[in-house]
This record gives sequence, structure tokens and C-alpha cells, in this order.
Amino acid sequence: MPFSKLGLSDALLKSLAEQNYTEPYPIQQQAIPAILKGKDILGIAQTGSGKTAGFVLPILQQLQDGVSTKNRHVRALIVVPTRELAIQVNEVFTTLGKHLPRPIKTMAVYGGVSINPQMIGLQGVEILVATPGRLLDLISTNAVSLSAIKILVLDEADKMLNLGFKEEMTKIFELLPKQRQNLLFSATLSDDLNNINRNLLRDPLVIKVEEEIQNLDLIKQVAFTIAEEKKGPLLRYLIREQNIEQVLIFTSSVHRTDAVTLKLNQNGINAIAIHSKKSQDARNQALELFKSGKVKALVATDLLGRGIDIKYLPYVINYELPRSPKDYIHRIGRTGRAESSGEAISLISPEEEHHFKVIQKKMGKRVALTDGNEINLKGY
Repeated sequence: MPFSKLGLSDALLKSLAEQNYTEPYPIQQQAIPAILKGKDILGIAQTGSGKTAGFVLPILQQLQDGVSTKNRHVRALIVVPTRELAIQVNEVFTTLGKHLPRPIKTMAVYGGVSINPQMIGLQGVEILVATPGRLLDLISTNAVSLSAIKILVLDEADKMLNLGFKEEMTKIFELLPKQRQNLLFSATLSDDLNNINRNLLRDPLVIKVEEEIQNLDLIKQVAFTIAEEKKGPLLRYLIREQNIEQVLIFTSSVHRTDAVTLKLNQNGINAIAIHSKKSQDARNQALELFKSGKVKALVATDLLGRGIDIKYLPYVINYELPRSPKDYIHRIGRTGRAESSGEAISLISPEEEHHFKVIQKKMGKRVALTDGNEINLKGY
């Protein structure tokens, strides 16, 4: 089923075409028509399932049909657990909404930065993407009001509860108008979320997207124990010695992504970084250069790694391990696709060895460890 069958406007379809979105994901097929009809949604789906566009598109269309309210009274609120996710969701709104006949101003607000520019920037905002603490700070200064909210989205609600935002969320719920549409998305359905579901949602459409089961048998897994300071030389050694022509490298932070990319380029290995601080155009360009073979290495954070879909990717390297075993499986699952084999290489520092044992136990597979410290890395 194409996007054109979901009830979306020509302006949104044009934006989708520009982003090379052709077929909607399962959650989008179910969520978009239901949200356009005003239904509440409970979506149980992992990161990377397409849920963000699944709520962004119908929200943009619904607000397009309405009229602007008075200043600083936002009409749609998306509450997220982290700064990175706030930035990412806001960029999706901006990218998919750029051809709308009536421009809709969106903004992301989060802690860790000065509040004053955010207070000023909230003028004329209709769609607000916010972390709970910073949202309450802005409300307390009268920089924004929730009294005109038509649509509330809780994205990655399980993570918000795990990160201790329960008290803040209760305060936010108390400030919202009773008549509104509620969209709740989570990777899991815990007892706490069940309580929120019962108190928040009215006769919701429940959408459960089963996680894609990775065929790990197609993926050769290799791991090297290595001192943290030797990871860079070992990475470059492996790329050169194994004649790797295309590799996706995962790191745990934006800073490390940039640092690894810089070192690869300085050592003659053509690499490009992709992370949340890059613009959408820069990300698209990086992905295109990588897919076309114009750069050998794409260095990415987990936040964006899920959306990188390349049919025949031969190598994935974990420069650093992810926090969860599920994220590890998602990472290495970028290779070994379409019934083609692939290789996943992990660089394990002494501090990561225990965590790697946990990952192997959860995965149900044992990965042999090679001592990378015994490899002669001089010149790398």
C-alpha cells in the first residue's frame, strides 16, 4: 500500500517523495489513517519501526486544517525522554512539513542549554517537542501554555518512566485540557504504562509491531579484546588488512563519532559521520555517499543506526558496545540481510568485557575473543 492511499495531502506526499519514502511501514499503515480520524493510539514498537513519521504526518495535516491560536499556546505537544530524540523528532516535523501551504512552526526544547533563547523562540510555535523537565521550566516562566493542546504524543514512554520522569509527567497531565487526542508509543508495555494507558487513552487503537527477527546465523561475529587507547589503530588495521571496502562503524556518542571519523580520514580511509547534530540534508548526503561507495566507512550513533537500511552491507564494527543487548542485535543486523552473509566485529575494552558476556547470554550465542593487544599495530 503506497502513502497516497493513507489520506495524506499532496504537500506531504511531495515531502515523502523527496525523502525517498516509498512504502509505509506497518505501524504507519495502521496509525496514519486512525490519527487522521481523531483516534487515540497505543503503539508498541521498537525504535526504527517508523513510528515517528507515523505520528508526524497526520499531526501536520490535522493542524493544517485548523487555525493558529494565540501566541505561545501550542497546539500539539510531543514529550520525549532525551535531548537527542527531541532534536530528531523536530527535524522530522521540519523535513516533512516544508511544502505545507500554511507553514507550521515547530521547535524542540530540552535541558542542558540556556533557557532564554528557547523562551524567545517559542513565539508562534504550534508544535512543541520537549523533554519533561525543561517543559515545566518554560511553563513556570509563562513562556508557553498547554491550554490549547489538541494532540498529545508520549514518545518512548517506557524510557521516560525508566529515567524517573513519572512525577514531572503527572504535573504535565494536570495542565492539559481534558478534550484532546492522545498518542502513546513505547517499546514495551509495563504495569506503569498500563496505568497511564487506562488514565490517558480513550478507546485507543492498539498497534503492536513485532520486532523483526534477525537471522544471526548469517552473521559471522568476531570480537577483539583491546586496550581503549588502541581501538583506533586496531580499527584502521582491520579495515586495511581485511580489505574492507564498505563498513558501518558504531560509536556511543556524537563526540566519539566525530573523533573516529577524523582519525580515519587523517589516515587515508575515506569516512563520513552521521549523528543527531548533523542537519537532515547532511545525513541524507552522507548516507548517499556511503551507499554509492564514494566513502568507505560510515560512522554512526545508535540513534541513527536503526534507520540505515542497506541490503548488502558486508561489515559492521562496534567501536564501542551499545547499552542494551537488543541494540547490539539491531546493530549487527544491519549486515547479514537478504540472505547474504556479513561480518560483525566488536572491539572490547577491559571495561566492556563483562557487558559483552551479558550481551552474548541474552543473544544465546557465544563469540570467541581474540587478543588484539598481541597484534602489531605500529604504523596504524
